[in-house]
Amino acid sequence: MQFSRSLLLALKGCAMGMADVVPGVSGGTIAFISGIYEELIESIRQVDLTALRLLCRGRFRELWQHINGAFLLPVLLGIGIAIFSLARLMTWLLANHPIEIWSFFFGLIIASALLVARQIDRWTIPTVASMLVGIGVAWWITVASPAQTPETWWFILLAGAIAICAMILPGISGAFILLLLGKYQYIMTAIGELNLPVILIFAVGAVAGIVSFSHLLSWLLKHWHDCTIAVLMGFMIGSLNKVWPWKEAVETFVDSHGKTMPLIEHNITPNCFETLTGQDAHLLLAIVLCLLGFASIYAIETTARILADKHKK
Repeated sequence: MQFSRSLLLALKGCAMGMADVVPGVSGGTIAFISGIYEELIESIRQVDLTALRLLCRGRFRELWQHINGAFLLPVLLGIGIAIFSLARLMTWLLANHPIEIWSFFFGLIIASALLVARQIDRWTIPTVASMLVGIGVAWWITVASPAQTPETWWFILLAGAIAICAMILPGISGAFILLLLGKYQYIMTAIGELNLPVILIFAVGAVAGIVSFSHLLSWLLKHWHDCTIAVLMGFMIGSLNKVWPWKEAVETFVDSHGKTMPLIEHNITPNCFETLTGQDAHLLLAIVLCLLGFASIYAIETTARILADKHKK
């Protein structure tokens, strides 16, 4: 039973890692729909001074229990495996099959937002206002222009802290935040080439950022649960602007491999896409994949609920 649970957690971590390398999609969304979000935030929050003292004293069993290691380790391993092994695959799919990939994620995020709405006990004026704020923030992030930033160690550290906070927020893409900070291609190249100094500096920033932010998020979920969930739901809805399958490139940039990539894009209709590009919009396939993404979320949620019920028994 323990092995099957660890394997399932690792697979959920892999799904989170896959989502985190796609600009516009959040690993936090996957954590939310797979039923591990609040436990993940609470487990990360436990990596504190108490955990450090237990580590320094060699009390590893108590440390393992304190940080909920049986849960946290499989999830983090899954995220790490996905990021290092699937980063190139996801980059290739986005470059060669963008309409299909974005259509799948579009359906996935719509279904995710509807599932998250179930967790709100009462819809009040503050709850609705919180959702609208979340939509506005996420929408603004998707239309913001990427910045030119330095490649110094302190900025890589800062980028890691900011991006990791975004990665655990449903609807806010850590990869897209890196893109806005002008560091997406830089970090992806460092991972692909195993540039250890850059990876380690980024990882230190990420650890510091996620531990600090998890305390705030855990407090908000405990004291302002409905409003916090509504904001997270708003993040998901607002992010739909980024994952719309048909886009027109307004501004481009040259990546580290010398390939021209879109930097700023505007959403257009399938007919307009065909007129401007002369390419097939793949409308029928896009609809099928959108529905598949939508259905897969409910399949994951149903499976997670069944396994959770069995585990309780």
